[in-house]
Amino acid sequence: MSENRKTARIVGLLFITATVAYSLSVILLDPILGASDYLTSVSENENQMVIGSFLVLIDAVAVAGIGIMIYPILKKQNEALALGYAGARIAEGVLFTINVIAILTLLALGQEFLKAGTPVASYYQTFGTILLAAGDLAFLFGFAVAFTISALILNYLLYRSRLVPRWLSGWGFIGVALLWVYYLLEPFNIDLLGILFIPIAVQEMVFALWLVVKGFDSSAIASASAK
Repeated sequence: MSENRKTARIVGLLFITATVAYSLSVILLDPILGASDYLTSVSENENQMVIGSFLVLIDAVAVAGIGIMIYPILKKQNEALALGYAGARIAEGVLFTINVIAILTLLALGQEFLKAGTPVASYYQTFGTILLAAGDLAFLFGFAVAFTISALILNYLLYRSRLVPRWLSGWGFIGVALLWVYYLLEPFNIDLLGILFIPIAVQEMVFALWLVVKGFDSSAIASASAK
């Protein structure tokens, strides 16, 4: 069972790495990309943009790594769903990587924008708007589609198998449901809607710490292996 214990720790650390990297990238990138003069802003904050992009890339690698590392454990419960989970997390990582490419391209565009001056500013602004939209769309699909599907699959398998306590996987179900509510209501610009992210974010960290400290339930793994 030592190999399963090691896998649990790695998966837990990858969850923590992904969350920390994502949170720091939001802090660094959102004020710049959300500015009204974002082309000027990105070019004036090159180092911050590069670091933020690198953090998104770390997030992308971590989420894909979670799907790959946990697959052998989930496979014993349901091979098809385990493969679906791994695929969804890898897709999430790919979409986040596309977001990074859009951000870095926007940085290069912003630098050229300052050199070009006012006469051709509209061309750069149009291209910049397209890059922002492409990056946002990739990130949206990564989170709203790939992440939510993977979280649903994971918590279903955890709940059914009892690899972790059922209260923890049940909490995950609630968090995913609230996340879907968030995306359904987001177009209406409701105040404090962002609090719907909190349950799944906290659940993931509790789950990650559980894996690092206690790991998966050995009896649940043994039971699945005996089938």
